[in-house]
Amino acid sequence: MRTPRTGEVLHLTRTASVQFFRPIFVRVIRVLDWPTYDGWLWIDAYELAANGDAVARRSLFVMPAGLIWPDPPAPRSTTRRPVKRPPVRVG
Repeated sequence: MRTPRTGEVLHLTRTASVQFFRPIFVRVIRVLDWPTYDGWLWIDAYELAANGDAVARRSLFVMPAGLIWPDPPAPRSTTRRPVKRPPVRVG
């Protein structure tokens, strides 16, 4: 069973907890060291809007077996296009 790490984005659905009737995306701040039932954990996270902006900070009680790690974005091309800049006038 994988444990979330700081900075990871998770997709939380009903498989993580019944509280997620409406699935959400979150960015993990940290895994909390709070007492809990066996097989569950508390995480501190930012709830993300559709554009990826943080909209709320939340402490969430989740089942790690139900966490979904979305596919990472495709790597960007390593070739850079030259930047066209206007000439600079001096003195």
